[in-house]
Amino acid sequence: MDFNDTPEEAAWRTEVRGFLEKEYPQELRRGAPRARTAGSSGDGEPNEVEGLFRSRDANTSGVMKQWRSALASRGWVAPAWPKEYGGAGLDTKRQFIMNEEFAEFGAQNVGGFGVMMFGPTLIVHGTDEQKKEHLPGILKGEVQWCQGWSEPNAGSDVASVQTRAVRDGDDYVINGQKIWTTGAQYSDMMYMLARTDPEAPKHRGISYFMLDMHAPGVTVRPLITMTGSATFNEVFFENVRVPARNRLGEENRGWYIGTTTLDFERSSIGSAVGIRKQLESIIRFAQEHPELSVGAKKHATRAALADRWIEALVARMMSYRVVSMQNAGLIPNHEASMCKLFTSEMGQRIAALGMKLTGPYGMVVGGAPQYAAAGRFGSGYLAAVSSTIAGGTSEIQRNIMAQRGLGLPRD
Repeated sequence: MDFNDTPEEAAWRTEVRGFLEKEYPQELRRGAPRARTAGSSGDGEPNEVEGLFRSRDANTSGVMKQWRSALASRGWVAPAWPKEYGGAGLDTKRQFIMNEEFAEFGAQNVGGFGVMMFGPTLIVHGTDEQKKEHLPGILKGEVQWCQGWSEPNAGSDVASVQTRAVRDGDDYVINGQKIWTTGAQYSDMMYMLARTDPEAPKHRGISYFMLDMHAPGVTVRPLITMTGSATFNEVFFENVRVPARNRLGEENRGWYIGTTTLDFERSSIGSAVGIRKQLESIIRFAQEHPELSVGAKKHATRAALADRWIEALVARMMSYRVVSMQNAGLIPNHEASMCKLFTSEMGQRIAALGMKLTGPYGMVVGGAPQYAAAGRFGSGYLAAVSSTIAGGTSEIQRNIMAQRGLGLPRD
C-alpha cells in the first residue's frame, strides 16, 4: 500500500481543493444552516432525504442549485459515470481522492440514489432509449429517485420480495408494498424489484422496474423515526400500471441486475473522515462549553475518546486498503463489508460518547444555542441506531466476512 500521491495525483488533489475553496457556497460551510445528511451518523450511505431541491426555503434551494451547477460544469455530479453520459469518467484513484477531499471539506454531494446507484445500473443494463429518457433528468436534479427493495417480510433477505407484477398487454400491473423507502415522499421515480414468476426459485422470478411515483394507485406514508423525522416511508401499490418499456433487462432476471454493484465509492473514506470530524466536534464542544460537558473530566470518557480516535485512524487505513485493491484491478468483497461493519458500529460508539460527554444536556431539545448544540448529541445518538441496519445489517456483513473472507460454511 502506497500512502503517497504520485505527482499527477497530487496535482489532482490540489485542483479539487481549489475548486471547493472557490465554488462551495458559503451558506453550506461549517457554522451555516445546512440540510442533514446520512453522513451525520457516520454511515456514509445515501439514507437521508435527497430532495434538497424541493426545500421550502427558496434560499436553500437556490444555494443547492448553484452548487449543483458548479459540479455539473465539470461532470462532477456523477464523477464515476462515463463522459458520454455526462459524467467525468474518473478512474478509481481520482474518485477516491475527490471523495476524500470533499469529506475533509465537509462538502455536500448531490444526486443521491439516482447518481450513485440507479444511474450506473441503467448505463450497463438499459437500452439506448431508456438511457436517453432517464439519465439527463438525474444529472440535472429534475427527477428524484428512491429505491424499492425492502418489504415487511423481506429486509436483509431481499430475494423474498412478494410485491407482484403481472403482465397485461403493454403494461405490468403491480400490487404490493415496500417499506423503509428513503425519501419516497420527495421522489418522482422508484427503481424497484417485483416478482413476475411466483413459481420460480426466489432469485429467478424477479424483475426490475422503473415506476412513476405519481402514477394512480401509489400511496406513500411517511414513517416517523425516533429522531422525530420522516426519513423513511412505506409505499403501497394498488393496481399500478407500469409500461413494459420501463422494465430494465429481461423478465425474471431482475435479481441479477439488482445485485450489480457499480457504486464508485466502496472504500467508505467519506465515513472514515466523517467519523474523525465527529470526534473533533466533541472535543470542540467540550472546549467551548465546559459548563455543559459534565462528563469531560471522567476518566472513562477520556479513555473512550482516545479509543475512538484510534479506531478512526484504523477506519481510514481500512479505506486505503480497499482503494488500493481497486486501483490494482481487484474487486473488494469481504474487505468492503469490513469497512461498512467497522464504521457503522464505530459511529454508534461515537454517538454514545457524545452522550457521555453532555449527560442530561444531551437530551435538551431547542433553547439557547449552546443547549441546542448539546441536544444534537442526543439526536445523533438516536439517528445512529439505524446505521447497523441500513445498507446491509451487521449480521449480513459478518456472514460475508466469514464465508468469503475466512472460507467458513454458510450459516
